[in-house]
Amino acid sequence: MQLDHTIMGGRVHIYKRENSRYWQCMTHLKNRIYRKSTSEDSLAHAKEIAEDWYLELRGKSRAGLLKTEKTFKDAADKFTAEYETMTEGQRSPRWVKQHQINLRLHLLPFFGELGLSEITSAKVREYRVHRALNRHKGKPPARNTIHNEIVTLRLVLKLAEDNGWIPGVPNLSSPYKKQNKVVHRPWFSPEEYKQLYEATREYARKPFHEHQRWEAEQLHDFVLFMGNTGLRPDEAKRLRHRDVTIVEDEATGERILEIEIVEGKQGYGNCKSMPGAVKPYERLLKRALPSGPSQTDRARKRRGEDVSQLPAPVEKKYPQPTDLVFPGNHIKMFNNLLVRINLKFDRQALPRTAYSLRHTYICMRLSEGAKEYQLGLNCRTSVEMIQKHYAVHIKHVIRTEDINVLRPKPRRKKGKKKEESHPDL
Repeated sequence: MQLDHTIMGGRVHIYKRENSRYWQCMTHLKNRIYRKSTSEDSLAHAKEIAEDWYLELRGKSRAGLLKTEKTFKDAADKFTAEYETMTEGQRSPRWVKQHQINLRLHLLPFFGELGLSEITSAKVREYRVHRALNRHKGKPPARNTIHNEIVTLRLVLKLAEDNGWIPGVPNLSSPYKKQNKVVHRPWFSPEEYKQLYEATREYARKPFHEHQRWEAEQLHDFVLFMGNTGLRPDEAKRLRHRDVTIVEDEATGERILEIEIVEGKQGYGNCKSMPGAVKPYERLLKRALPSGPSQTDRARKRRGEDVSQLPAPVEKKYPQPTDLVFPGNHIKMFNNLLVRINLKFDRQALPRTAYSLRHTYICMRLSEGAKEYQLGLNCRTSVEMIQKHYAVHIKHVIRTEDINVLRPKPRRKKGKKKEESHPDL
């Protein structure tokens, strides 16, 4: 970079950067250097913009309005440059990108020019009101949307604190937030779970369309597999056959599945299934994979094939150790089935999803008297989460013999007469 021109008695320098067609301006004021792009490729226009900019800076300096501290934009730029590099492999690219979107669309337009010391709890409260009133398509942003934006704001301010730009992060919590109720996770009661797997079994036998038979059979085994293992849907989606082993349990003498969770929410983990998961998994092993494109007459006509002749036989391929246990996507078929059998919503109008099969497994094990600590180990969660979201609404956890206790009444001794009471004494 070379200085090309000066104005205002040498107080303002106008120059061009390499590989840029726009003129930049720079000045030194109160022991600090200020720079700005004129966004002009004409030198004459650039000098006019630089002169106005310098005079504005001097006016703010004399009025005491010129910021000498780091701004929120400075901290946000440093955060954007560091966060993706330092969290590589630990945070999903989508999560990193969402922080950048929050900064660009919402946080920088509101906080960008403010000094870091000006971002107080009151200013954050003002931002919450601003976002609530800034409706999109007539709807205010969801509570979780604003929460994620505040998370991004907190990360930027934490970076500023670590660099010594502010003494501490202000209180960013919602001032009028009420205490959240403990909401139970939607699950299937034993009767509802039986209704569900009977419906998937019937649909696997008689699907609406023949080309959906493989997906219907996979869905039936998916429901039974999940209800007897307690896996999370994302864990089951990444599960491969080499991670599942059929063994004979030493304690019970029954056949169960030992599952190694290689890629899960909590990282590596292990799981031991109920005996009911063995037969569905054996069917998954023996079921041939889909044999390429559909061989129906309509599909063959669409591809330009001669439907007067039989299609060429396709060699069947069976699952290999490195193949996924559930290679298909059952979400749409599963949701449609729940709607048809009227099980999509529970008694509190909470929607049931594939995650509800995990909740069903945990609730059923608690109903049968499973130990919470061992259940937490097998499901890769904490005892606190089990007690908070599952045990509180399982009626079988409450032991009547420990509650319906009556204190024994003292026996009245024989031979003693009741003493007469004299009200005058």
